[in-house]
Amino acid sequence: MAPALMKARSTGAAVHRGRYTAEMPEDFVVFLIGMRLNCPWKVHKWLPILRAMPQMLRWLAQHPEAGLLKWHSAWMQGPAVVQYWASFEQLERFARAAEQPHLPVWTWFNRAVRASGDVGIWHETYHVRAGEYECIYVNMPRVGLAAACVHAPIGSTGQSAARRIGATSIDQPALTPYPNP
Repeated sequence: MAPALMKARSTGAAVHRGRYTAEMPEDFVVFLIGMRLNCPWKVHKWLPILRAMPQMLRWLAQHPEAGLLKWHSAWMQGPAVVQYWASFEQLERFARAAEQPHLPVWTWFNRAVRASGDVGIWHETYHVRAGEYECIYVNMPRVGLAAACVHAPIGSTGQSAARRIGATSIDQPALTPYPNP
């Protein structure tokens, strides 16, 4: 195995030694969605919602033309998913399409749970313009945006966060950069 690439003991994912960034040449959308169990003992209210998300993600994995680029599970006051979409239009089309798995769950939630307060649902949507984001991954497997697009050595877009996000044309890192192995 190349010295710059090794397996992480805890996850089995390949670790890329050194400093990397993500390069997304087009605009994209970051969509965060989660739920909160306000009444955990009311399993009949939250379990259908909890089961629905993996089903939707499986459907999206089988239909890449829908526009979901990558997703990661998270914990944010409860179960959550971070999703990277090719466009807002594709995300909205998925959310509203009667023949796709989201709308039936949304309809059920609004009928069975919404007014009770037993389960909280939240989401945040961010439209990110090409070149107006910044990320760094040091000694990490491909995660986050880097798992959804090009995973490149950090120097390819600048050594400093300010340069990578396009806030300045001058590349002045706070610490002396070190080369990737």
